[in-house]
Amino acid sequence: MSSVQRNEQELIKIEKLHELRSLGINPYPVSFDRTHHAAEILTSFIDEQPDALSSVRVAGRIMAIRKMGKASFCHIQDVSGRIQIYLKKDDLGEAYDLLRLYDIGDIVGVEGFVFRTRMGEISVHAREFTMLTKSITVIPVGKEEVNEDGTVTRYDAIADKEQRYRKRYLDLIANPDIKETFIKRSQIIRTMRSFFDERGWIEVETPILQPIYGGATARPFVTHHNALDVDLYLRIADELYLKRLIVGGFEGVYEISKNFRNEGMDKTHNPEFTALEIYVAYKDYIWMMEMVEELFNTIVLNACGSETVEFQGTEISFARPFAKKKMFDLFQEHTGLNLRGLSREELLTAAKSAHVDVDPAASAMKILDEIFSVKVQPHLIQPTFVMDYPVEMSPLAKAHQTEAGLVERFELFIMGKEVANAFSELNDPLDQRARLEDQAVIRAAGDDEAMVVDEDFLHAIDVGLPPTAGLGVGIDRLVMLLTNNDSIRDVLFFPQMRPEKAHLEGE
Repeated sequence: MSSVQRNEQELIKIEKLHELRSLGINPYPVSFDRTHHAAEILTSFIDEQPDALSSVRVAGRIMAIRKMGKASFCHIQDVSGRIQIYLKKDDLGEAYDLLRLYDIGDIVGVEGFVFRTRMGEISVHAREFTMLTKSITVIPVGKEEVNEDGTVTRYDAIADKEQRYRKRYLDLIANPDIKETFIKRSQIIRTMRSFFDERGWIEVETPILQPIYGGATARPFVTHHNALDVDLYLRIADELYLKRLIVGGFEGVYEISKNFRNEGMDKTHNPEFTALEIYVAYKDYIWMMEMVEELFNTIVLNACGSETVEFQGTEISFARPFAKKKMFDLFQEHTGLNLRGLSREELLTAAKSAHVDVDPAASAMKILDEIFSVKVQPHLIQPTFVMDYPVEMSPLAKAHQTEAGLVERFELFIMGKEVANAFSELNDPLDQRARLEDQAVIRAAGDDEAMVVDEDFLHAIDVGLPPTAGLGVGIDRLVMLLTNNDSIRDVLFFPQMRPEKAHLEGE
């Protein structure tokens, strides 16, 4: 006995399912030989040459149905769009009488010929109409209107946006236009791969479960391996493993991966996110800036067809070159303060004078980061490389060649958000050990996002890491920019959600 409580409409649909079976009709056949998608028919039909589409087979979900006497209409939706189906009793015979068992949400197969109705709508005149999947629940269907210019306006059938995220499959049915966001996402990632592969760099895979996490300052997720009886961590970054491969002799490696950080959620943060990391031997961060400009320009042209895109009413130009600003120059510009070389206590005082709230126990790294986030980031609208960070904020970056206390690092900011992060990678083994040990001291003082000491990684650096440039790109944030979405949830098929109230209460 099922424990699911069905509503009246669902019970009626289940009765129809049983009746189909009682009539010897399989409501879930194994396949259907389709010849055309809806959009292909709508764009290729020519009134003067109707015979060109005299036999088509289409399939899709019923989104509207008008059952009338001896002639009925329905609209089916496939991945390419919607098309009208004309159903006539004289053609379908007994199968026409079974229309009473069909509902919105069912998936059907149609064989017939294409024609234009007296109302001017290109349609498929059905000779066969086959049930492919009987839906037994009610699906939301938004209202759709065709404008005078031929564009389509759809009215959202799912009022609660959280439910759109929780039940993305319903969202995709009710709002098929959102597929374009995810198609563009795929195109962006595909362009990245092509860009790197053409240059001879190798795509690799590194562990998700790691005995020691590293490569970023973040709090990890912890799991337990029963057979080994050890705790493992979901990776927060790929960096330390990819650098091991450069040590081993590869000269260009990249990975497009899922990373996990046990942190809060907001419009630009999801605990599970997609990132690109790439490392190229014998290069530095200046070379990497030029490569990033070319990469982003290529992605935008391929995905958007122009060097300029609009995001939330602001035009963003990805024309080369991008702006380049030094971090401490930006601090001076937007706070009026010279923060370079200040002690932790002096930075606390500076934060207070700049009206930036920070934890009194925060490290110098955290204080600088918070001042930057509040006072500088919101002003970085057009693509801007922020360069030359203090060493405290970059424990894996190489010391600057001419500026004491700084490292060769840049971050790319667009619309006030960090999209990419890159270093001339630190390859001095003694300096690297000292910096990770400094991080351990910061961690012991209470900063649980500080890095841990990874002895195997340090041994790899002892073996010898050639001069190397490294880059990380937040793919989700880049997709947000190029699809005009201001929430990360809109570019993830299945974003992390808080438990629903009923689950929290044990209902």
